[in-house]
Amino acid sequence: MNTLVSVAIVPLGVGDSLSGHIAEVVRVIEASGLQNRTTSMSTEIEGDWDDVMNVVKEATFVFASKGIRTSVILRADIRPGRTNTINSKIEKLDSILSESASRNVVDT
Repeated sequence: MNTLVSVAIVPLGVGDSLSGHIAEVVRVIEASGLQNRTTSMSTEIEGDWDDVMNVVKEATFVFASKGIRTSVILRADIRPGRTNTINSKIEKLDSILSESASRNVVDT
């Protein structure tokens, strides 16, 4: 079942700068081979439910296995029969925004 998740995996109590720690998590996600995209607040991962959840677990345990308290925020979109929603959702939004922008230029 195709699944797109947005996940933020954050270590707690390790100081103010988290970039180095977050890079460890992103490396695990990227090594999975699943489609993914990291932004300033979370990482999106797309694939089969079991594959995605295994990657989330492995990425979470980067900190937990070191005894670091870990916060995980996860949102999931399960779309039977769909693939590549990580890109197609953005492409659809961009198309709508472009149409709106061209209508506004013509209307003014």
